[in-house]
Amino acid sequence: MKENTKHIIATKDLRKIYKEDGLEVEAVRGVDLTIESGEFSAIVGPSGSGKTTFLNIISGLDTPSSGDVWLKGRLLTRLSGNELSDLRRDNIGFIFQAYNLIPVLTVEENVEYVMMLQGLPKHERHQRVLNILKQVGLKGMEKRFPPKLSGGQQQRVAIARAMVSRPALILADEPTANLDSKTGTALLQIMTSMEIPE
Repeated sequence: MKENTKHIIATKDLRKIYKEDGLEVEAVRGVDLTIESGEFSAIVGPSGSGKTTFLNIISGLDTPSSGDVWLKGRLLTRLSGNELSDLRRDNIGFIFQAYNLIPVLTVEENVEYVMMLQGLPKHERHQRVLNILKQVGLKGMEKRFPPKLSGGQQQRVAIARAMVSRPALILADEPTANLDSKTGTALLQIMTSMEIPE
């Protein structure tokens, strides 16, 4: 497959093998996948079936044992560490099961963090944060700290943080696993209906 900017993500015969105590465990087995802009895709399977490993590989956090991954037409194995880091920063939003918020930063600071790394002006960061927190139902909570929020509120902050920088791809690793079913369903509805902030 040639490099192609049509796809956000493309994989070809992707494999990941772990070696433990002389045994080989194939966590990812020959995956061919393309994801287009605007698609909402789900990777499903039982616990331990390789879902997180696959997400880590397509985001460049891990390397495959064999096969290729393209992110916005760029072959990840050809990139240096710094190039890969910059590509992730500018193109991928992550939503983690454990939220991964920085406890000593306010809600506003957590959400704007990636935009600070991107070098966006303070006024633009502030306006985007206000707009997206309103969308996720956290208007007025900008100055609160994560430990003072409920699990559902913390995950809303994580969703806002992932989307506010306008990434080409948002990866969510079991984002509702730690939430009750009602809260989890509400958050999935937010994710599928949100507008990327202007």
